[in-house]
Amino acid sequence: MLAIFLKTLPFFLLIGTGWLAVRLRILPTEAAGWLTKFVFYFALSAMLFRFSSQLDLAQLFDPRFVAAYLSGSILIWTLGMVVAYRRGLALDEMAIEAQCCMIGNTGFLGVPMLLVLLGEPAVGPVLLVLSMDTIIFSSLITLVIGIGRQGRFRLSVIGPALRGVAANPMVVSMLAGLAWGWFNLPMPEALDEYLSILGAAATPGALFAIGASLTGIQLRRTGPALWLSFAKLFLHPLAVGIAALFIFRVEPFSAGVMIAAAALPVAGNVYILAQYFNVGVQRVSSAILISTAVSIVTIPVVIHWITQG
Repeated sequence: MLAIFLKTLPFFLLIGTGWLAVRLRILPTEAAGWLTKFVFYFALSAMLFRFSSQLDLAQLFDPRFVAAYLSGSILIWTLGMVVAYRRGLALDEMAIEAQCCMIGNTGFLGVPMLLVLLGEPAVGPVLLVLSMDTIIFSSLITLVIGIGRQGRFRLSVIGPALRGVAANPMVVSMLAGLAWGWFNLPMPEALDEYLSILGAAATPGALFAIGASLTGIQLRRTGPALWLSFAKLFLHPLAVGIAALFIFRVEPFSAGVMIAAAALPVAGNVYILAQYFNVGVQRVSSAILISTAVSIVTIPVVIHWITQG
């Protein structure tokens, strides 16, 4: 267990370094946003394209894996909606809290960390989780908030959801990489080296950006934030774990990667959505801070459990 903790510690130290750099004013607060854009549009996209181009699409898609993750995640998403409804929140607030309960930081934290800790066999499962989060659930929250704002379902709410998916560089890079591999296109050595060098910046850049972005968060409305953090770090991996291992009988290693991805803290893109729609900003930012801090302890436990079979 100690060995796993020491392996995960450098990733969180990088997050801490980003936080300290902005806190000590070595870098300005705006640096977090620009670094995030660099990672999002360039470094992480290069990494995802390179990994995706080496995957066999037929082997990547596992219906049982998809069914297990979706069923467990939808259960927690629905639970988040119900809890918010019982507290008398509006539909858009219910949706943003439900999103907090099951959207983990797969892109910026999960891809770099899980691939290093669990090896190349984890690439396919991690990309499947990332695809479902960015395509299905990002579209879902946009639709629900649109319905809440307009009072009923209209075709006009579909456009923003589709545009959001189409403009997401992670989705575009993964699909482009899969298409490259599907058509068995040659990868020139110079292009492969370029993608490798640029993609290598994704891990330190993403983790540093996470830490830098946390400096602007102040803990307020900790009651809802604690509930959202608990749902994300404990209930979500529990739900997908039960679905994967006992209902859909997913292959054990892939199920473990799925559970590890579900155990990641609340994703920063939920905060971006909260800001964009101006809903639940404070509770979302607090949930990101709390869940990220607690995951320093919880993620090594999950990784230890996976590596022990």
